[in-house]
Amino acid sequence: MGIRAQLHPRSDGKKIYLPQACHTLSRKEKMSFCQCLYHVKVPQGYSSNIKSLLQLKDLKLVGLKSHDFHVLMQQLFVMAIRDILPNKVKLAITRLCLFFNAICSKVLDLVKLDELENKDAIILCQLEMYFPLAFFDIMVHLIVHLIREIKCYGPVYLRWMYPVERYIKILKGYTKNLHHAKAYIVERYIAEETIEFCPEYIEKVKPVGLPESRHDERV
Repeated sequence: MGIRAQLHPRSDGKKIYLPQACHTLSRKEKMSFCQCLYHVKVPQGYSSNIKSLLQLKDLKLVGLKSHDFHVLMQQLFVMAIRDILPNKVKLAITRLCLFFNAICSKVLDLVKLDELENKDAIILCQLEMYFPLAFFDIMVHLIVHLIREIKCYGPVYLRWMYPVERYIKILKGYTKNLHHAKAYIVERYIAEETIEFCPEYIEKVKPVGLPESRHDERV
């Protein structure tokens, strides 16, 4: 059928082999990608320590949380692929990352949403030109509906689960005995709420047991 002729089996006289796809990374390119992420420094609380999630020996990222994937896709991925991949593949991936960056911003221009929706379809068409069909599962298809969802329900950052997940981590830290985890969480939560409630009626009192922000005096 003549589809993707550059990927058809080839013969060198003795063996028949399959050429590498344009999105395949060599070991040198994988090392460049991992080294770039290894030296990234982000503000405290912005994401996990990317350095600790990298396995340079196996050239893999392991143990990423959902918010880490979000930060990687929105900010770090574009920077890490600057010197690898062909320009056409790099352009498609970069446009996808910039699309996520645009829809996750705190200020959205309603006039530009239709333009973003058109760009979304173009980006997916570009990805179909370079990536295998197995890549396009239901999660990739859902990107098509994100702009319509924003028009119906408002900005994305007001509805995502990252603040809830962070608070659940705080609640899990209250557990001292796994056999009575819920009881410890309730007890510590009530104690913290009580301590926070009291200083509202007592002036110039420094509460004991509550964490203090190091930015209070500077901001």
